[in-house]
Amino acid sequence: MKLEGGCYCGSLRYVAEGKPALKAQCHCRACTHISGGAPNMFMLMPPEGFAYTKGSPKQFRRADLENAVTREFCETCGTHILTRRPGLPQLVLKAGTLDDPAAGYGGPKIAIYTSEKQPFHLIAEGMPAFDRLPDR
Repeated sequence: MKLEGGCYCGSLRYVAEGKPALKAQCHCRACTHISGGAPNMFMLMPPEGFAYTKGSPKQFRRADLENAVTREFCETCGTHILTRRPGLPQLVLKAGTLDDPAAGYGGPKIAIYTSEKQPFHLIAEGMPAFDRLPDR
């Protein structure tokens, strides 16, 4: 699978190739901060298939947290492209940055961190939901 996407202003573009390891929605507080309030819709993609084709992202990592994630985003418009999590080989690619989210993402298969879910977050009926992360 070859996916293309980028930020809102067009300063950053990327290509992501490979099979997604997971398509999910995350309700954790950090993700709702990043998304502006909604659950974070993401897919886990192999890092060897990912490359920026235009621009270079700005990175942010909280120095006050042990094992903090690194977030990559457009320094012009602020669009959050992906997250690199220590100990997780795949990239956490944000579904909304795909050129065609309906075709490339399609929708989440599971909901995670529902213990931090806000009352206005929706989880599709019948979708597997986990308080934190599912067992591997």
